Amino acid sequence: MLEDRPSRTAQQVALRRAAHQIWDTPRVLEDPLALMMIDRDEVERLSHTGLPDPAWELHLRAFVVARSRYAEDELAQAVQRGVEQYVVLGAGLDTFAYRNPFARLRVFEVDHPATQAWKQRTLEDGGIPIPASLSFAPVDFKIDTLAHSLQRAGFFSDQPAFFSWLGVTVYLPPEIVFSTLRWVASICPGNGIVFDYSVPRSFLGSGDHGGFDVLAARAKAAGEPFVGFFDPKDLAHRLQEMGFANLEDLDTHQINARYFSGRCDSLRTGNSHGRLISAR
Repeated sequence: MLEDRPSRTAQQVALRRAAHQIWDTPRVLEDPLALMMIDRDEVERLSHTGLPDPAWELHLRAFVVARSRYAEDELAQAVQRGVEQYVVLGAGLDTFAYRNPFARLRVFEVDHPATQAWKQRTLEDGGIPIPASLSFAPVDFKIDTLAHSLQRAGFFSDQPAFFSWLGVTVYLPPEIVFSTLRWVASICPGNGIVFDYSVPRSFLGSGDHGGFDVLAARAKAAGEPFVGFFDPKDLAHRLQEMGFANLEDLDTHQINARYFSGRCDSLRTGNSHGRLISAR
């Protein structure tokens, strides 16, 4: 990541969310602000291109919008249970806080200070106001901790919260992922979290190796290599040991059945190494 800009990965995620608003009907994720988070030239290009997507890009766009939709679906259930704090870990250019429909929900965006500064400039350029319900929680893990960052932003650790952590764990060593999950579980019994993760390449069928290799190569070339992989059974066991229950772990087929069934187009995830999990 460059010091004055968000990661290239974060920008690509925003681009795919914007493309979904233009190209795909019906939409899995209603996110009109996504179009205001990317360059005007990119919006123009997306609006006028007639070129088909490579299969891996189509599958990745589907996974990106499905994981955000899943997080927001699970958040809605948490709000119904009385949760009033939502923490977006590695928020990047996510737009939920600016279209938050829940009057009592406080949103905390956690990210590197440089990424948040760039995002705030992007919001200003796009004419998107920062709502009173949002607090930025910048954290540089070289000198700070997640707990201290959230505390400074006004987060109440003794009150239940819902966390989302999307598009991040594959770029972190497993021990850091487990440490973060352990902290989420420990600070309040009512906490819940949604995150996505990747299984090792060896878990995939030979027909899925090509798509995995393309994505891994692109991530490495962007300076953000894949390093965090998890065995679903081991991950579930570790989460239960931390105190999480009510686990739901969705594979590619389950994601497609929930969010892409009955479509007339070819939008569906084929990202067989990516999974979605909810725990509380």
